[in-house]
Amino acid sequence: MRGRKLTIIGGGGVRTPLLLYGLLERETSLGLREVVLYDIEQERAELMAALGRELIRQMGGAFTLTVTTDLEAAVADAAAIITSVRVGGLRARARDERLAIEHGVVGQETTGVGGWAMALRTIPVILEHARVIERVNPEAWVLVFTNPAGVITQALTAQTRLRVLGICDTPSELFHRIARALGEPPEQVVCDYVGLNHLGWVRAVFVRGRDEMPRLLQDEEALRHLYPADLFDPGLIRALGLIPTEYVFFYYAHTRALENQRRVGASRGEELEHLNEQLFRDLAREISAGRSREALAIYRAYLRRRSASYLRLEGKAESALRGEMPEVGDPFTAATGYHRVALEALTALWGTEPRRLVLNVLNRGAIVDLEPDDVVEVPCVVAHQDVRPLAVGRLPDVVRGLVLSVKTYERLVIRAAVERSARWAQLALLVHPLIGEWDVAQRIFAAFHHRDPDHWGLAHDDLSPWRRRT
Repeated sequence: MRGRKLTIIGGGGVRTPLLLYGLLERETSLGLREVVLYDIEQERAELMAALGRELIRQMGGAFTLTVTTDLEAAVADAAAIITSVRVGGLRARARDERLAIEHGVVGQETTGVGGWAMALRTIPVILEHARVIERVNPEAWVLVFTNPAGVITQALTAQTRLRVLGICDTPSELFHRIARALGEPPEQVVCDYVGLNHLGWVRAVFVRGRDEMPRLLQDEEALRHLYPADLFDPGLIRALGLIPTEYVFFYYAHTRALENQRRVGASRGEELEHLNEQLFRDLAREISAGRSREALAIYRAYLRRRSASYLRLEGKAESALRGEMPEVGDPFTAATGYHRVALEALTALWGTEPRRLVLNVLNRGAIVDLEPDDVVEVPCVVAHQDVRPLAVGRLPDVVRGLVLSVKTYERLVIRAAVERSARWAQLALLVHPLIGEWDVAQRIFAAFHHRDPDHWGLAHDDLSPWRRRT
């Protein structure tokens, strides 16, 4: 076998070297011969490639690493294509979150107004990429890391014939924290999980066949340490009888999250925009001077700072204002994270030994409350180019209404993006559990349209189709 080619669309993103590190760890078992970084921002992609080549040198890697702005060439012959793009960059995210806060709703990139705005910007671009892949390489697996991942995965499965999987590291991170709280090796812990992307819950925790959920629910200290910040009152978790993933915080504590954002005077997007601007300046300086090793050390420090600050702004304003950061380990060698879940998916798809992974896939009856063609986030058995979602039954009563509302929103925002319909865009906001008022939905819509009508291609008349993006 000549070896496999892997393409990363959005290869100029800051997480690319992290993924390359993981690929190097499993280069032989994955059978990689080539990794291609595609990005419209070639300078950033070249910086990420320079870090990747330093990793290849340090780790003794053998696959080639190239950068291109030619999408057809990038995806041709690729066994798998990872899409991880951010249309409009972090500046657009920061502006989305700022507008949300100004309109009295929490500013977050995948939840509520931020997720709505990101979906409307991103879906047309992702579908353009998909048409190219369908034409030149329709058999490739497409792994979606592009946020909002569940919505993007559903748009691709509804609008294309591609083989698509949505990937997110949120569930696996929670599973590892649960194992640590129980003092058990992660491989001995099986979590019964159900939900949508960034809206999921653990229903039971099995250790060697025994459900340890009742014991865990009684351990208040353990419950408080399941998250990167103090997000959920243990009393709430016990009342639910479920362990929510961290993004559910924005539904269960949206008032607190908004108040904290206002107190700190920033959103996560604004925080990361400043961090990334400094990172790219520093990397460009070191790499242009031929100091790739030093550039990699700067990148590693950046990952530590980014990880340490995660969800602290929204969940723990006091510590964020004081600049307090928890100690974090080396993100490259961490047991969980973006690169680990991608590697697990690729290893399972290209291997013959079945693996149990939580993925975003077509429902096909896994959750009986949702339609077969809805994308859900559930445990799947993956092996040798086959992905089978496991039946998880009905949604728990205490979360069913929330999940159904969010899924309705997802269908509407996809329709809005595909049809360029301002009407469906406003309806999507209306039905979202964090908005729910027509006047608010109209004001938010008008604010986004006024901010950047040409970029969005929006028509203010809610009966008019949106103009094509320029």
